[in-house]
Amino acid sequence: MVLRQFLHSLFNTPRLVERLAESRPIRRAAQLTALALLRAQLGARGATRSLRGPAERAARFGAALARELRRGLRERPAAGKEGPGRGRGPEARR
Repeated sequence: MVLRQFLHSLFNTPRLVERLAESRPIRRAAQLTALALLRAQLGARGATRSLRGPAERAARFGAALARELRRGLRERPAAGKEGPGRGRGPEARR
């Protein structure tokens, strides 16, 4: 209990904390921690991109398919006109 209070009062001294922060081992530990966090962040971004890629391609394919179907429906011949499978009309039956 006494040791804990002593360490608490020692490490809450701004001057000591500043000197420790400027020391080489503490700075190196901070650099390694920052490097590990940055690599983890970049790895997570890369993983989400690789997972998102197929989904985005499928969405683009679906949008293109819908667009082509709409265009095809707009361009199809109107009802009553000649078209594939409709024959030639009443004159051809004679």
